[in-house]
Amino acid sequence: MVIAAGNTSSQATDALAELCGTYWYPLYCYVRRRGHSPEDAQDFTQEFFARLVERNWLSNANREKGRFRSFLLGAMNHFLADQRDKSHALKRGGGVPLLPLDFDTAESRFTHEPGDSTTPEQNFERRWVLALLERVLNRLTEEYKRDGREELFTLLNPCLIGERTAQPYTELAVQLDTTEGTVKSAVHRLRLRYRELLREEIADTVAGPGEVEDELRYLFAVLARR
Repeated sequence: MVIAAGNTSSQATDALAELCGTYWYPLYCYVRRRGHSPEDAQDFTQEFFARLVERNWLSNANREKGRFRSFLLGAMNHFLADQRDKSHALKRGGGVPLLPLDFDTAESRFTHEPGDSTTPEQNFERRWVLALLERVLNRLTEEYKRDGREELFTLLNPCLIGERTAQPYTELAVQLDTTEGTVKSAVHRLRLRYRELLREEIADTVAGPGEVEDELRYLFAVLARR
């Protein structure tokens, strides 16, 4: 997806829209935690992604040069440094094409973030992981919807987290009018597919398949930080 976004085809446009939709909020949080006002953070984030489009920055996102999250953070830091040379932020839109970023909820989400002592960079990584997991969950949800199994997914979704021994398999079997063994098998398939999709998403942002497991361990270590 990253490679496609660095091209100029319609596929690249769609891929870039996906990238923006997935990862704009971690960058917004990063800018806010760097001390910028909500208005400036919105302007900077909007213009940053607009420049990704206009100047084809993603053509420089070489898979061999590291993680895509590191590329985005580095590019944002260069962008913010450039903004220091300007007397004020561009007005919303600023003459660059607007992208569909949901700033209406951005600040309310940010103000409800739990207080912590992490650095802006550490917070960005945590937000990145949560955005990644949300994207994976959305993909999984859509798969079950397409297969006409939305109700099954709704019931089994809570089983994605927590210890296996703590899952209400007996209760679910009653709700689904099936056996407990069938429920366990369905949960096993759900978790297996979730892991597959998670690895697919991570594979899109690292240099090669050999880095997926290392990145997976790192990202969950990020979540474990206090």
